[in-house]
Amino acid sequence: MRQWRFVDTGLRPASENIALDDVILECKARSLVPDTVRFLRFSPPAVLVGYHQDVEQEVRLEYVKENGIDANRRITGGGAIYFDSSAVGWEVIASKHSLCEDYSLGWVFRIMCECVVNALKEFGLDACFRPRNDIEIGGRKISGTGGVERGDAFLFQGTLLVDFDVETMIKALKIPIIKLKDKELESARKRVTCLKWELGYVPDYEEIRRVLIRGFEESLNIELKFGDLTNHELELFEKRLPWFKSEAWIFMDRYSPNGSAVVHAVDKKPGGIIRVSLSIDKDTNVIKSALITGDFFIFPQRVIMDLESALKFIPADVDKIREVVHRIFEEKQVKSLSITEDDIVGLILEALEKTELESYGINGSEVNNIYPITNDIKSTLKNGFDYMLLPYCSKMVSCAYRRRDGCVKCGECTVGEAYSLAEEFGLKPITIHSFEHLIEVLKMMKAKGARGFVGCCCEAFYVKHRDEMRDAGMPGIIVDIEDKTCYDLGKAEEAYRGGFEAQTRLNLGLLKKVLVAASKMGDESA
Repeated sequence: MRQWRFVDTGLRPASENIALDDVILECKARSLVPDTVRFLRFSPPAVLVGYHQDVEQEVRLEYVKENGIDANRRITGGGAIYFDSSAVGWEVIASKHSLCEDYSLGWVFRIMCECVVNALKEFGLDACFRPRNDIEIGGRKISGTGGVERGDAFLFQGTLLVDFDVETMIKALKIPIIKLKDKELESARKRVTCLKWELGYVPDYEEIRRVLIRGFEESLNIELKFGDLTNHELELFEKRLPWFKSEAWIFMDRYSPNGSAVVHAVDKKPGGIIRVSLSIDKDTNVIKSALITGDFFIFPQRVIMDLESALKFIPADVDKIREVVHRIFEEKQVKSLSITEDDIVGLILEALEKTELESYGINGSEVNNIYPITNDIKSTLKNGFDYMLLPYCSKMVSCAYRRRDGCVKCGECTVGEAYSLAEEFGLKPITIHSFEHLIEVLKMMKAKGARGFVGCCCEAFYVKHRDEMRDAGMPGIIVDIEDKTCYDLGKAEEAYRGGFEAQTRLNLGLLKKVLVAASKMGDESA
């Protein structure tokens, strides 16, 4: 039986744990250390963003600073996580050929998760691997995972939740509720679990460690031998630790680009959420800078940064953009979990298209509050609308029409003015009172041969449900609303059923500009 090293590095600050990830992986890539299983814990608690994420988009920085929580960046991809001091981190750092001859990303994600699944079964828990990277019990995540490659070596890691502080997680992270649809769960409380909740008690750490060790040994057919970090690893750790403590690493200069025209696009693909931000020089039509972030997994580790660099100072031209993205993917031999060249190209082009809306009276600060459903924005506007879809949550809570169609235009909410705009532009207004109702209405419009629709909702709802709206096959433009939404207030589940008890405001100014732009484009194409 093959013998691997087992290292338990104990409770450490986030910067030290991340530095050790990098150091052990680097030493393994240089064949300086044996294949290793490492256990780690965090003190103080920490929020860790994925390698490709923007800290400011994912973390409530003021809250974590006030509450003594570390903020740092993992060397692996995926989404932001909260790591309290009870959680147990586990990771495998090994050569690819140590596991099998036919190494692949999908296989590694599955076999690594099975190590922990089998360990949890020793506690009597019915755990399972849930693609793309979760370990779940009864549909609730107890361990999220991710990995990174370096040469012929890889690091794969996960977090086992033991006695989880959900309240702090919700306050520390800007919880991406839009991610939860695939598991059909709307609440962070219903989405995660931990050993304490499942067992009714908190197991001793030594017991957890013994069970996990057996899970790795049996699943990987190895024997783990307790060991320590080598002198080489410790020396390299001391050299690299200052970098992993620095703001340069934590923020990685991944700030949204600034410039005369900054445009954004976002979508949820099978492999994760992708956000693209571009700064465009309008005079020369050149991309000044690009930022591509998200919770996806893609290898090599720095390929997104390479792509951002390659996009700088190129013409904002469709063919040139496709050429650059294709070249980077080919040169870097990119591997990813369900993220494609076309996904990235499509979002870049979607963001670029927004710059053209300024000539139709929609200014630079407004264009990023407009989202397309199926076709590109311009063709949807040019084709025109037959319907206006409005959210019930923008009507007064006490309104008799709150959860049904119609409006008396009493002036107590923004929906009345929206109904008037619909009449002015010859559209049929419909109040949407639940997600199921929305899909029924889209199917009805499709059956009637409608040209398209303009609707109002928040960005979170748009990203979460864009694929379902797109599948309905009805072209549409969404205009973001102005107020805090059910997602901001943690009431997405109530809103899904039509039971959100708060009132939001429509962005009437932008809604009218979209209708005017559609009218102008229609006249131009006539």
